[in-house]
Amino acid sequence: HVQLVESGGGSVQAGGSLRLSCAASGYTYSSYCMGWFRQAPGKEREGVAAIDSDGSTSYADSVKGRFAISRDNAKSTLYLQMDNLKPEDSGVYYCTTMSCTVAGEYYFWGQGTQVTVS
Repeated sequence: HVQLVESGGGSVQAGGSLRLSCAASGYTYSSYCMGWFRQAPGKEREGVAAIDSDGSTSYADSVKGRFAISRDNAKSTLYLQMDNLKPEDSGVYYCTTMSCTVAGEYYFWGQGTQVTVS
């Protein structure tokens, strides 16, 4: 069955770095677009970064220049390198498998990993 399993979250001081991973299984990972979302307490889930099946990337304005999304199709793994973290980056981070052609269409979600920046 399909699984997306995030890891790499934790607590870090402002200015620090974290690298999130999302291990996918149960489907043809390389064929799909992937993304990272986050949700802070009391706020709606928001998109952070996305990557196409061919490696093209896009970012929310709030993280441009600080975060980098990447994928390793051989390992069926998605990454999010987060540098120069700010307290407002805190929240639960989720990876998602999504449509490359239909905006807002999401197929699978991970369980989330907590990021806390103080």
